Amino acid sequence: MSSVQPARFPSSRIAMHRLEPVFSPRAILSLCLGLILHACSSIAPPAVENSVWSQHQHQLDALAQWQVRGRVNVRYDNESYTPRIQWQQDERNYKIRLWGTFNAGNTRIEGRPGRVTMEQDGNLLSAGTPEDLILQQLGYELPVSYLEYWIKGLPAPNSRADLTFNNLNQLTSLIQDGWTVSYTDPRNYDGIALPRRVEVTRPRDDVRLRFVGLNWTLAPALEPL
Repeated sequence: MSSVQPARFPSSRIAMHRLEPVFSPRAILSLCLGLILHACSSIAPPAVENSVWSQHQHQLDALAQWQVRGRVNVRYDNESYTPRIQWQQDERNYKIRLWGTFNAGNTRIEGRPGRVTMEQDGNLLSAGTPEDLILQQLGYELPVSYLEYWIKGLPAPNSRADLTFNNLNQLTSLIQDGWTVSYTDPRNYDGIALPRRVEVTRPRDDVRLRFVGLNWTLAPALEPL
């Protein structure tokens, strides 16, 4: 197991007041999923002493335009849903669509620096940051996770990460900020190995995101979302 040393940042304060949400609880859950799919920092992930991993890390870090489709099983607070997901990333701009067996209609989340919007069944909510959207809907602040990095197979920047590799020096799991991310079934896409299955868990909160059947498309072959 390898570890990287983080830069230290103060923890966020928790606002204890609660606001009346405009979306259903299940739609709020889709919002949280969408917000987790966004990482606020554009700093490259920290390096570790592994030449194979370092080369792969540079490939992933340079991968700025991509699209992924599949399913995600969301388990939270004794509820479980498995919507389809389509997510397109273009530098720091992103579009996420969730639909299917989520009981939250057709949900679209779009973000760019300084603005994030979510549209679901005709309702539109916008804010300057993902944190603001969570605050509006849930009435308290939550830290934003780093699945923009995790789903590709990278640790998020600015936080300690414990990395585990197999005998081929491929990343099989990482532990970061109380979350465990596991990777299986890597496939080659235009010379870059990307995971087909990613599982993200935080046992203390009984939260699990399980991405399965991920199919990656890299620029310039991106499809309209």
